[in-house]
Amino acid sequence: MKYRILLAAGSTVALLAGLGAATALDYRGGRSAYGDWHGDSPGLMRKIAPEDIEAPLATPSAANRSKVVPKPADAQLKTMPGFKVEPFATGLTGARVIRVAPNGDLFVSQSRPDGKITVIRPAKSGDRPETTTTFAEGLKDAYGIAFYPPGPNPKWVYVGMEGKVVRFPYKAGDTKASGAPETIVSGLKIGGGHWTRDVSFSPDGKLMYVAVGSASNVAADMGPRPADLAKFEKEHSLGSAWGEAEEWRSNVLTFTPEGKDRRVYAAGIRNCSGLTVQPGTGTVFCATNERDILGDNTPPDYVTSVKKGGFYGWPWYYHGAHEDDRPGGGPRPDLKGKAIVPDLLLQPHSAPLGLAFNPGGMFPPEWKGDAFVALHGSWNRSLHTGYKIVRAPVKGGKLTGEYQDFVLGFTAGEENVWGRPVDVIFAPDGSLLFTEDGNGVIYRVTYAKEKMAAGAKTN
Repeated sequence: MKYRILLAAGSTVALLAGLGAATALDYRGGRSAYGDWHGDSPGLMRKIAPEDIEAPLATPSAANRSKVVPKPADAQLKTMPGFKVEPFATGLTGARVIRVAPNGDLFVSQSRPDGKITVIRPAKSGDRPETTTTFAEGLKDAYGIAFYPPGPNPKWVYVGMEGKVVRFPYKAGDTKASGAPETIVSGLKIGGGHWTRDVSFSPDGKLMYVAVGSASNVAADMGPRPADLAKFEKEHSLGSAWGEAEEWRSNVLTFTPEGKDRRVYAAGIRNCSGLTVQPGTGTVFCATNERDILGDNTPPDYVTSVKKGGFYGWPWYYHGAHEDDRPGGGPRPDLKGKAIVPDLLLQPHSAPLGLAFNPGGMFPPEWKGDAFVALHGSWNRSLHTGYKIVRAPVKGGKLTGEYQDFVLGFTAGEENVWGRPVDVIFAPDGSLLFTEDGNGVIYRVTYAKEKMAAGAKTN
């Protein structure tokens, strides 16, 4: 096996053993790990450390929104040897979160424009839908989906949506809701950005986790908006959430399953998406969109385990002691050194959303337990980044801090894209499914060991 290792001065080489099925592997550490879609390549492994973070505005802040176009005739997704990625289901406008019911049905939130939950029953072959049914509709900004109680016989389906969490009665095999939604949590803050409300449960079923993102790119309701930020927002038609209350936002909250006893589980997380409880450990994980308007490579987005009572920096700090001096209300030197450094730093502005852990069963055995993350793609970067699925190795239940390009190819030139990955999940047969909300497609990724072996012999 060949390795092409590119390291910035002062960086260290992480353990290369067990990096998986790549037959020719790039490993990029330090600032050489930064990059845009031009440098993406299946199997490329990156590692960004806190000391590699560029100073604010080392490059100018740029607004470069992608234009979603239909799939070009010659466009093909790329993945690593031995893997195959194919469309599983189409026509799912606004497809966002995907969850697997214990009986194998797929529940998909179609957040916008309609706001509904769709149930897909896969065919026995696993490669296409057998039936597609609307479970419930009229759910504004429907997003997170969770089954309760955890285990093989849930009685409820919970849905996070605009301002609240609701639940529907459920029994195995239901493809249509048997009644109106019951509101379990109300009064979740709305307005500004970060409208998604993800939901998950602790393994013992005693806690419901709800993620509520911040309202803005810097920090609202904390003093006057900086003039340079106001100018940038106006020039690029970003709007502003300034003046929206940030109370109970930028947090992971906990409730009882009945929606009582609201508490802050962890704070300072700008926008936790992919709210996931790691199988086997019960550890809470978030995929997090960090702040914008600080340049192409500042600061990294991240995926991290979330500690109870932990503070992750928003809005005054990021990734430890890196300070953001923009929030109104002045600096907070009392918080310096208190922000937890996330486990895995990602190319800034990649917009990680979905997160799932591989239970094993189809992919290479050394990948069992690894995390897979959907990167929705950038808007605040001169050259696009993200728009792909990456793999994040896990050792001993912890992220190693590295990540690897896994499925890519949605970009079509400097402006256009034909897919924006949102969420990932593993099907009962071990294949990976991921949604994209640009053209409303669910893709399926499978692995054939014999093809991988054949590929390995040619390198």
